[in-house]
Amino acid sequence: MKKGDKNTNRSKDEALAHLLQDNGLKITQGRISILEVFSKYHKPLNAEGVSKYLKGNKVDEATIYRTLKSFEEKGILRRVDLRNDSVYFEMNEGHHHHHHLVCKQCGDIEDVDVCEIDRLSKMALMNSSKFKLILDHSLEFFGVCKACNKG
Repeated sequence: MKKGDKNTNRSKDEALAHLLQDNGLKITQGRISILEVFSKYHKPLNAEGVSKYLKGNKVDEATIYRTLKSFEEKGILRRVDLRNDSVYFEMNEGHHHHHHLVCKQCGDIEDVDVCEIDRLSKMALMNSSKFKLILDHSLEFFGVCKACNKG
């Protein structure tokens, strides 16, 4: 580990601790560890995925489920619908709006930074007889990745 890496990790842990504190949550090593996983991998994860990345850490699965739920309630994480039996979450970074491409064969996920939501929202509202305002949206694309489509 380089000398600067230790300071970078400390400052990242401090930022995550502030995030917890700002949201009225107790700062625990388990919560910091879970946030570190989302911060490091930058992709939607379910509880099992978080648990896999936390191997060796002493965070049990029940704690992971409870923590993910409380992070969603506080707006730290946002739920991502990947049409899976499991609930997926990712960091709720309002400044980085994106959607996902999901491979239906292997489950690989890729961020998509293209969003024409203003145009789509206007069209949806123009075609609605009941709605006046759209508050939020979710858009995921499902297909087959290049690796799975080689055959």
